[in-house]
Amino acid sequence: MTNTKRTTVVGVFDDRREAQQAVEELRRAGFREDQIGVVARDSSAASATAGTAEEGSKWGAGAATGVVAGAGVGGLWAIGLAAGMLPALGPIIAGGLLASVLASAASGAVVGGLVGALIGLGIPEEEAHYYESEFQAGRTLVTVKADGRFDEAHAILRRHGAYDRATAPARATAAAATTAGRATAGQSMQVHEEQLQAHKQPVQTGEVRVRKEVVTEHKTLEVPVTREEVVVERRPVSGQAASSDIRAGEEIRIPVKEEQVQVEKKPVAKEEVRVGKRQVQDTEKVEGTVRKEQVKVEREGDVDIRHK
Repeated sequence: MTNTKRTTVVGVFDDRREAQQAVEELRRAGFREDQIGVVARDSSAASATAGTAEEGSKWGAGAATGVVAGAGVGGLWAIGLAAGMLPALGPIIAGGLLASVLASAASGAVVGGLVGALIGLGIPEEEAHYYESEFQAGRTLVTVKADGRFDEAHAILRRHGAYDRATAPARATAAAATTAGRATAGQSMQVHEEQLQAHKQPVQTGEVRVRKEVVTEHKTLEVPVTREEVVVERRPVSGQAASSDIRAGEEIRIPVKEEQVQVEKKPVAKEEVRVGKRQVQDTEKVEGTVRKEQVKVEREGDVDIRHK
């Protein structure tokens, strides 16, 4: 469903590795590091303060020691966020815009620690308290200042196992069903593998120009013509007496005509050339290396294993 009001997406992760994968995909999709925030408990600091509830409720007061301000999200993963081997920097580690808001919270600009920081990013107060409780429970929060790409960021987080306050009831129902199943069928785990996804974009591979040129060629036409010829016939006369005396210079004039060919040139259309484009379907092979998980069963002692 398209969200026309929210600009910040919040995802809650049980597994920090899945949170890391979500952040990596967000970066590949073009989200900047200053748009992405990551909040997770430092395991060493959390264990040191777990005995005092009041200290746990005031973690925002010590946020300045737990915020890696100025370090990108990539730097946060590099220091061990995904592996769970967090240095003792305090109760939280954050990146992106969330880090700057939490830093302001430590200086008194925003009151209420993580709750105040989330409210500052446009999250309603009731939801902010919910996410703060999930953080206190040891889960990792990823925030994305998505602006006009809310649905895209939300889909990326969900694809990697994130949930939010709206989907938490369904998640709780699924967790309860899983727990009930484990009571009778034993424990289970998911096996994952990577899949290749191909994206297409149009690129110009060439250009075709169609133009006219004038060439000269010699042509010959055969045209039938008519001309006149003079026919002279001589016939003997039977010696009859002439009707006139012999005179010099008597002559007969006969005009002779013939047809002459005149050549003229005029342009005529011989053919029409139409130029257009059409789409043709082709197939290209794309290759890549993907990883997948495989289940290996290790046995210690005298244990019978039956595969189903």
